[in-house]
This record gives sequence, structure tokens and C-alpha cells, in this order.
Amino acid sequence: MQKRINIQNKRARFEYEILDKFTAGIVLTGTEIKSIRESKASIAESFCEFNEKEELFAVNMYIEQYAFGTRFNHRPKGSRKLLLNKKELNKLLKQVKNSGLTIVPLKLFINEKGFAKMLIALAR
Repeated sequence: MQKRINIQNKRARFEYEILDKFTAGIVLTGTEIKSIRESKASIAESFCEFNEKEELFAVNMYIEQYAFGTRFNHRPKGSRKLLLNKKELNKLLKQVKNSGLTIVPLKLFINEKGFAKMLIALAR
């Protein structure tokens, strides 16, 4: 039985008013997912933003380098692409541009199928 991975951003609920929540997939490399499965990640200082192609990224997310990784190991701090439906992305983009709201990550977890997911929130 594998242990449950549940990495939370406790400061986000304290500093922001949560308006709406979404569950997003994350594009990761092999060494990144192995580090997350060992609970060696942090989303305390991270935030989400759109790039010029209107794709959503988690910026400043820290994932420790995998101990048994070779020279192909990942960068610890960087931006990772988040995967959402087009309808959800358009809703978030409209709210961020028009209302001046922000998108913050609340929780990083592994679902029952073994995929890394991030719970993000539209916040004021």
C-alpha cells in the first residue's frame, strides 16, 4: 500500500479569499514525479499565470532534485504547465483579465491512477 501524497499551501487560505476551485493536471518529467512521490516538493511560494499563448503555468514551484537522477535531472525551481479543459481555461483567463483576480495553488496530490494533480483556486 503506497502512502498518500498531500502537499498543501496553507498560506493561500489565510491570505486570499477563495472564490472557485479547479483540479488541474501537471506536465512533469520522470525525475520530477519521482521526487513528488517522495513528498519532496513545495508550493508555498508558487502562483499561476497565463503565457502569451493563453496556457496556464505554475510558476516558482519547488521540486527537489531526484537523489538517483543522472545528468538529465530536472531544475528544482521552474514553471510547470497545468492542464485544464478549454472551457475552464477561458473562464479563468476572463476572470483574471477583467476582475483582477489571481490564481493560487492550494494542494498538490497524486490521484488513485497515479497521476500528479494540483488543486488551484481563483482568489481575491
